[in-house]
Amino acid sequence: MDLTLTSKQRARLRALANPLETILQIGKGGITENIVRQVQDALTARELIKIRVLENSLYTAKEAAAQLAEEADCLVVQVLGTRITLYRPNPKKPVIQLDE
Repeated sequence: MDLTLTSKQRARLRALANPLETILQIGKGGITENIVRQVQDALTARELIKIRVLENSLYTAKEAAAQLAEEADCLVVQVLGTRITLYRPNPKKPVIQLDE
């Protein structure tokens, strides 16, 4: 994805993500095709999602975020501890407006 976020947009997305529940977990199974598909489907439906990387995962949260961003074609909003926040606008009808 060639879209980049300004610090203002990133701050807005972080604020919107704050009340969100974690919807996926990455454990010892790692990042599989199924996980990537779930991330893509969730991003299409919600645009902004939170993922948790479990202690027994082979990945650190930063490593998992980087790989998911590449494979699911999305942006990493933030990595905070074991939580990752990802964003991708819905191509058909975007819900979150990031206009300055």
